[in-house]
Amino acid sequence: MIKNITVLLGAIAAVASLSLADSAPEASAQDTKKMVQNNFVETAQKGVKLSGYIDAGYSYNFTGSGNQSQVNGRLGSDTAQRGDFNLYAVKIALEKAMSSENKAQAGFRADVMIGEDATYFINRTSPQTAVNGGPTNTSMNSNSLFLEQAYIDIRAPVGNGWDFKVGKFVSILGYEVMERPANMNTTFGLIFNQLPLYYTGVLSSYKFDDYIDGKLGVVNGSNSDNNTTTNANDGDGCALLAALNFTAPGGNANWSNNFQYSTGYDNNTATGTGNSSQGYNNNGGSVSAYTWYYNSWGNWAPKFAEDKLLLAFNTVWFVKSGNTTGPTTVNSCVYGVGAYAKYQFNDWFSLASRGEYLGSNNDLKFGTQGNPSTSVNNGGHVTGTNLWEYTLTAGFNVIDNLLIRAEYRMDWGSNIVSNGTVAGNNSGAVSGGPAYYAGAEVVYSF
Repeated sequence: MIKNITVLLGAIAAVASLSLADSAPEASAQDTKKMVQNNFVETAQKGVKLSGYIDAGYSYNFTGSGNQSQVNGRLGSDTAQRGDFNLYAVKIALEKAMSSENKAQAGFRADVMIGEDATYFINRTSPQTAVNGGPTNTSMNSNSLFLEQAYIDIRAPVGNGWDFKVGKFVSILGYEVMERPANMNTTFGLIFNQLPLYYTGVLSSYKFDDYIDGKLGVVNGSNSDNNTTTNANDGDGCALLAALNFTAPGGNANWSNNFQYSTGYDNNTATGTGNSSQGYNNNGGSVSAYTWYYNSWGNWAPKFAEDKLLLAFNTVWFVKSGNTTGPTTVNSCVYGVGAYAKYQFNDWFSLASRGEYLGSNNDLKFGTQGNPSTSVNNGGHVTGTNLWEYTLTAGFNVIDNLLIRAEYRMDWGSNIVSNGTVAGNNSGAVSGGPAYYAGAEVVYSF
């Protein structure tokens, strides 16, 4: 397999070499063959690594018979009605990491994801949203290609070493990540679905000592290769990132504090029902509008448990602002907390659990009470939203590089299940739950 990949990468390098030729004659087939043989990336060479995984599974939701039914707060690929086989992701990462030496150096990383998760990461807007709606279960396929990140690493030998990422990189917020196998549970949590996925810009990091490190960054905004600002008639926009992380002296505990401030309407789409992730500009059009975030998470592996027990928490607090068609400005404050626990009974069996709560001071964020431009007093959304979920996951490492997991999940709260027929009013909400889920996952990593 590595040999085939080497040949493929060599071909790419050959094409690149041809495009950069100055006034040389046009290359013949024989010339191209020589280039393929002599210009390639040797993945076996020191420092360059190719890795990834294939993640497939089966999910069953007990939420009704309609293909359009969705569970508020879940990622779309976790809400498929009845039984559904899933190719969650084929993940491939190519990386040349920098060494630990404090000297001028550079590296790179590129991650590509193909599959059903890629479809939703490209567009997480709710399937029920009338404007720019996201994919539904009936329109799903596993052929989507998602460039998760691609950036250049640079180290400046300043102090303890000042590092920079330039390009596209994953979000600094949240305890869970886009790679399901790296999380404690198969399905994604409520808080994960409200946080940004990736940015395009510059992120710097500095390690003050063995216990404290920080990050500062300037990016276009959440989930966007373009400007943060999506509201009409405004100028250039950006988002500012900051993080401060603490590591316990024994290395068995971490506490991460992450901030994001957007100068304009942010493009962070997230799952939900009705007008999920939709604000409203003065022209009555739908935009996403996330002003600032604060996320705090931490984990602890008690030494008395001899690395068998892992405890963690994840919290978020953010403000979403948007203007209605009238004089009233509608703001929504969203807050959530999650707790995690995992116990490794032996080399091949583990059990993990997650419990989460997500709420808001009004219903603008989740949109199950109606469009604010048509609500009472042209502002509406006086009713808060409360979502809960509990997940239990059993993991089996039966063979090297092979992970099998079985999961049970229950969601309940305010209008937790939507039939997806009408966006922006109560007719889309059919149940407050509980909504039950059972699934299995098989992952091979390389």
